[in-house]
Amino acid sequence: MKIQPTRSIWSIVALAGSVAVFNACSGTTKVASGSTAPAAIPAPTGLTRFVDPYIGTGFHGHVFMGANVPFGAVQLGPVNISEGWDWCSGYHYSDSTIIGFSHTHLSGTGIGDLGDVAVMPTTGEVQVMRGSVKNKSRSYVSAFSHEDETARPGYYAVQLKRYGIRAELTASERVGFHQYTFPQAKDSHLIIDLQQGIGWDQATDTHLEKLNDSTLVGYRFSKGWAKDQRLYFAAVLSKPMREFASVQVVDSLGNTTPATKGTRLKGVVTFATKAGEQVKLKVGISPVSTENALANIRAEIPHWNFQKTVAAADAAWNQELGKVQIKTENQDQQKVFYTALYHTMIAPSTFNDHNGDYWGTDKKVHKNASFTNLTTFSLWDTYRAAHPLFTILQTSRVNDMVNTMLAIYQQQGKLPVWHLMANETNTMVGYSAVPVVVDAYLKGFDGFDANLAYEAIKTTAMRDESGLKAVKELGFIPANSEVENVSKGLEYAVDDWCIAQMAKKMGKQEDYAYFSKRAKNYQNYFDKSVGFMRGRVSKTEWRTPFSPFQSVHMKSDFTEGNAWQYTWLVPQDVEGLVGLLGGEKRFTQKLDSLFTVQGNMGEEASPDISGLIGMYAHGNEPGHHITYLYSYVGQPWKTAEKVRYIMDQFYTTKPDGIIGNEDVGQMSAWYVLSAMGFYPLNPANGAFVFGSPMVQQATLALPGGKSLSIEAKNNSATNKYIQSVTRNGQPYPKSYITHQDLMQGGTLVLEMGPKPSPTWGVAPENRPRSVMQ
Repeated sequence: MKIQPTRSIWSIVALAGSVAVFNACSGTTKVASGSTAPAAIPAPTGLTRFVDPYIGTGFHGHVFMGANVPFGAVQLGPVNISEGWDWCSGYHYSDSTIIGFSHTHLSGTGIGDLGDVAVMPTTGEVQVMRGSVKNKSRSYVSAFSHEDETARPGYYAVQLKRYGIRAELTASERVGFHQYTFPQAKDSHLIIDLQQGIGWDQATDTHLEKLNDSTLVGYRFSKGWAKDQRLYFAAVLSKPMREFASVQVVDSLGNTTPATKGTRLKGVVTFATKAGEQVKLKVGISPVSTENALANIRAEIPHWNFQKTVAAADAAWNQELGKVQIKTENQDQQKVFYTALYHTMIAPSTFNDHNGDYWGTDKKVHKNASFTNLTTFSLWDTYRAAHPLFTILQTSRVNDMVNTMLAIYQQQGKLPVWHLMANETNTMVGYSAVPVVVDAYLKGFDGFDANLAYEAIKTTAMRDESGLKAVKELGFIPANSEVENVSKGLEYAVDDWCIAQMAKKMGKQEDYAYFSKRAKNYQNYFDKSVGFMRGRVSKTEWRTPFSPFQSVHMKSDFTEGNAWQYTWLVPQDVEGLVGLLGGEKRFTQKLDSLFTVQGNMGEEASPDISGLIGMYAHGNEPGHHITYLYSYVGQPWKTAEKVRYIMDQFYTTKPDGIIGNEDVGQMSAWYVLSAMGFYPLNPANGAFVFGSPMVQQATLALPGGKSLSIEAKNNSATNKYIQSVTRNGQPYPKSYITHQDLMQGGTLVLEMGPKPSPTWGVAPENRPRSVMQ
């Protein structure tokens, strides 16, 4: 296989300066010189010591850097002065500047947003401008070094070189906890920046006022990727303010006028500090009110013990990470695995108050909800593996996720597409909440209204937007009517297959027949004369000219891909796809070719198309199931070869250790599942196809006190092929296992060897099927 590692200049710059190695035991960055940043708190002793938050902060990973708890509303972390695509999370490893610590961040997205309520500690003359890369004068930006930085789950620290201030951050679900160690200064400050956001974000209305000598409250309304964002906050200081000013910036020079409302609003807290004095700040956030923000602080962090909060955050992460205990050949594999598992639990993020109140998509306050309302649903990505992973490891949260989606349906008339901060962004194609809802229903999750769920998925599928009217009338989307029409049509077919399965189980035979027919619409995009999915203008005419290699970002028939990559997007009916491609032999030959063929995708191809092996692009989600297709035609050893190669080459312990955009947990979920030895090729049929486990052993803690032990005997870099499998001591000849069997617990033993087995998983009766009986 030939790998084409798509790398950016930023990752080269980042790694050229010094060889940085993360010290998992201390949670600090150690550089080649051997010096280590001082740890402010005791080193972690649990599984969090294997998590390296730097992984994915280089290249195009776009992951969040900072302090948070699993699925928390607060993501408190640094923001660099630089902007652009590789700063979608606000932080990139190549940067060495900080303009503040914001309380909300995205992780692994292709669009930048959030960055609400930025706090920057400073000394000396007051500056209220963040500055820019080209002009850092008359601004409060500070340089920093990774050598003086500490990062681990629930805790972040850095030395701000310009001011000699050590900043430390931790968090609970809805509260960010800051601890700043100041030098001696008669004028030390905290700049509260309500203008500043990340990426597309722009303040539309902000407010800041002083309640007493240690409490500030306000709100920040903004627009960006999500068009109408509203966030309330309360900030409580451990040290009384000597002075406080709320000002509006009136020009590019940083001149100000007193104001408590505006779009360029800054707050300036001033006090004197002794050398080494620690000033603490607790910031509660709320989607509903400043009163609720204060109540969140009282409920979650009523004390001033910073180390106690760090320990609580560490314990929360250890509890979640501890649901999978693994043994590996080396510590690097543990770092990659547990960092990936960590990344799957940053979102969906909590979007309600401690009392249950939340702000809805209908622009109304919903009081004391019976479920935990969530946000940040990157469903086009996460329906493929992250949500199936949640049905194993986050069973107590699955109902909350579905109930949130159903509430969104009731409030906006359709299920979420890409939902953020009570806003529908309509980003990406398909109605990808459908596989998530259906998968939960078919797996027996019953903490939501099944009849409402079916109403939601059917209503969503029967709308006329985004080419759906043509789908209903023609069975395909004409290429001259909708951009990305092939990708939309293929995703709709996946979603419609899921609806059909739920209709079947609920006894809705007419709907089952209707949506089963729509699920076959993928056939209408396949041109037998060229052997690829392609855009068609009408029933008798294809789009011309046609190249299976070319990809024109946001202007062609495909979403972030080309015909080579999208022809395989039929996880709901692999048997049908095999037939379209001419049977098992020709299907296999073409699938083999995918990993070797070379071609030019063109100058306008999306940067998301990364991690190339031939034309297979692991850095983009539509291809994540492809390596597992071999098992459907009785060649599981080819799945093993490809999966093991991807895990070895595309997931590393370096800052650029994720081969593409992390996409809110999906890239990491692929690794977590694949490393344990299986993957849900079909997102809603309950089957997990075996591949090639990276771990020697994995023990999963399951509901009801059950556990599942997975042992890969004789596993090594050479012994990557499954020879045989036993389940609870009995031979298990199938190349897949169902969710139901996994959740019963017990023991799976995979015998590994250096050569493909001529028998295991080969016979037709032992292969996975699209419809499981």
